[in-house]
Amino acid sequence: MALKLRLARGGTKKRPFYHIVVADARSPRDGRFIEKLGTFNPLLAKDAENRVVLNAERAKHWLDVGAQPTDRVLRFLDAAGVAKRDARNNPNKAVPGEKAKERAEEKAAKLAAANAPAEAPAAEEAAAE
Repeated sequence: MALKLRLARGGTKKRPFYHIVVADARSPRDGRFIEKLGTFNPLLAKDAENRVVLNAERAKHWLDVGAQPTDRVLRFLDAAGVAKRDARNNPNKAVPGEKAKERAEEKAAKLAAANAPAEAPAAEEAAAE
């Protein structure tokens, strides 16, 4: 049985509240779970002490048994000092797409064309002196 440490959503519409649970990977997100390990309230400030409440001892037990945490739960476990999360790096994320590059080139060409006539008389005056 593949086990996951994941979030199960609760709360009302537009007011999310999550339970950190151990569940079979095949069970639905908000469905059956094995054990509740804590809670996560994203509406609280990031520095609030009860934003993430986690039973670290039980989480460590489930990790030792072989449960795999999701990305978000792994962040919580890393903050609690239970598991180590490697930093990720995606250098291509900030690179603009093809259309954006084309628009930037067109804009640069128009700007260069607009500045070219203004620079030409200034260059003639400098040559005359």
